[in-house]
Amino acid sequence: MRSRVDVVPSTRQMRSRRPVALRRVALWVFTALVLAYLFIPIVVVVVFSFNADRSLGVFGGFSLRWYREFLHDENAIASLMASLKVAVVTTIVSTVLGTMLAIGLARMRSRIAGPANVLLLLPLVAPEVVTAIALLILFSQSGQSLSLTTVAIGHITFAIAYVTIIVRGRLAMIDPADEEAAMDLGSTNLGAILRVVIPALRPAILGAAFIVFVLSFDNFVTSYFVSGNGVAPLPVVIYSLIRYGVTPEINAIGTVMLALTLVLMAVAILVAGRAYKGFRDLIGEQHG
Repeated sequence: MRSRVDVVPSTRQMRSRRPVALRRVALWVFTALVLAYLFIPIVVVVVFSFNADRSLGVFGGFSLRWYREFLHDENAIASLMASLKVAVVTTIVSTVLGTMLAIGLARMRSRIAGPANVLLLLPLVAPEVVTAIALLILFSQSGQSLSLTTVAIGHITFAIAYVTIIVRGRLAMIDPADEEAAMDLGSTNLGAILRVVIPALRPAILGAAFIVFVLSFDNFVTSYFVSGNGVAPLPVVIYSLIRYGVTPEINAIGTVMLALTLVLMAVAILVAGRAYKGFRDLIGEQHG
């Protein structure tokens, strides 16, 4: 038969458990407040994009009115297509160049490897408005007229750094012995990179490509400075509309951009995860 001391916890034990429980409650409350601070404005935009009334303070019922107006707005649709075209070009060019740069920096054995890695971080830490102004001056001095081409070039300048850093992080996890083994079996340096390194980097490359696409699609600062008088990217159009007052149609446009961004991020996580799992299975079969 158990004694009362074995069954009932002591007063000291109960007192020691109270601070732990209070810390857990405080942590949950703090987390909830942070999440509310981050997502309540987004929820408000999404909710009022379905508002039947024009009011931004009173919800007058559910309606798709503002989405229909957005779909019938030729300027907004043209800007959306322009943003998608710029994002696609930026993704393709920056992914190829960034991957090549990451491999080159990893294989570089000269003294400039260290400074080159430091300079790679400059586009990420420098204020974007400074980079945008520098691009504007460069295009103006070279006589290049502002257009979607200059917007794509501007996006590529900062997107390459993101791709290079992401790919280099994955490159550091690859065993150099696999590449050396390929060359011992008669493969050239380029062949070893194409047959061994690139497949191993595929998850990072795909993930970086989708991230760059989202960054380019949502970019405003660089797009605003280097876009011309023709069709402007969608973030620039939204800014021009806000100057004359916020309407529920802007909420609808923002919701569409948010939905596209979330879908792309979900696809990036799914594709990169499957590619990484496939590469692990392939390596396991080879070693097995």
